[in-house]
Amino acid sequence: MGDPRAEVTRLLAQGEPGAPALLELVYGELHAMARGRMGGERAGHTLQATALVSEAWLRLGSAEAGWRDRSHFFAAASEAMRRILVDHARKVRSQKRGGDLARVTLGAPDAALEVWPDELLALDEALNALEREDPRAAEVTRLRYFVGLSMPEVAQALDVSERTAHREWTFARARLSELLAER
Repeated sequence: MGDPRAEVTRLLAQGEPGAPALLELVYGELHAMARGRMGGERAGHTLQATALVSEAWLRLGSAEAGWRDRSHFFAAASEAMRRILVDHARKVRSQKRGGDLARVTLGAPDAALEVWPDELLALDEALNALEREDPRAAEVTRLRYFVGLSMPEVAQALDVSERTAHREWTFARARLSELLAER
């Protein structure tokens, strides 16, 4: 079969996003991504990493998207997971559950955070506002915070220099902090 990374790109190029062979190649990475994302959720979260991967896979498989390559696919998977978590947070908030809210910080993506539904929704609103102002800064945030990519990986995924990626990340954190404070 050869390089699994190249094989993912080859399968995506064939236009079969829901293919079992593709799932076999990417499942481990998707599950690790979901575990990392779920590690930042509040204790007792009702959604588990496996369920998050399954739901994201269903959304990706039904999407009529032509992914350019592996990085593009994983960025789409990250966005699907983010939207699932936001939808879940809206559902929880609508049921008036919760308790003491913890503060959301925009630090390193591997920092352990407890994120409650209201904070996740506020972050989603702020990220949407940032995307209207600066789409690339919003994409850097998604890749750093939600996917957990390193700065060199972000730069490669966006086809920009690492310095540009760092500058966008610095701006995005500052702007998101402002937007969240305005709330």
